[in-house]
Amino acid sequence: MTELPEEPSGTPEELSTVPPRLRDLRKRSGLTLETAARLVGLSPAHLSRLETGRRQPSLPMLLALARTYGTTVSDLLGETAPERDPIVRAGRAEPSEAGGWTYWTVGGAGRAMQALRVHVPQRAQRELVRVHPGEEWLYVLKGRLRLTLGAAVHVLGPGDAAHFDSLTPHRIAAASRGGTELLFVHTLLQSGAAELCLGDTAPRRGL
Repeated sequence: MTELPEEPSGTPEELSTVPPRLRDLRKRSGLTLETAARLVGLSPAHLSRLETGRRQPSLPMLLALARTYGTTVSDLLGETAPERDPIVRAGRAEPSEAGGWTYWTVGGAGRAMQALRVHVPQRAQRELVRVHPGEEWLYVLKGRLRLTLGAAVHVLGPGDAAHFDSLTPHRIAAASRGGTELLFVHTLLQSGAAELCLGDTAPRRGL
């Protein structure tokens, strides 16, 4: 399986709580290192490096891990939020960064969906191709977004939205200088059938 290129070594201070959380969530899910790595689409060695802090996860990778363990990126980062608070004030949505992607949590805790405002940087490297159960919805706020759904490529501008079945192989990338800003909502499903395919040549199981 072709993997997403590894992130830089070392763990920034703001991500220092992630490695032990990853290990704890995996064990609580009853998954071995090998099984969890297969579900996320990584080698066991790469996942081990993430769990020990020797590699820094990108935002797409944090999303993949959160989905596999049935939790949110905020939970992975150890961020605390009032349980079941229906209102998220602008001043409470502090930006976080992972692998060059910047995001703001704009949904409540303990829900079946995760809502994020995301800034996707413009990059030359290939982006993450994902396949998993559930649904995703996104709305472009600024810039242009290139959304690949199966073999179809769509370019979305401000005000455009997409709502699709996550079992469709999909890829999100910025299509404008300066990146793209969007609202992103996805369902959280902890399932042994959850799969993520990384790279252009990864197998697409579960279709």
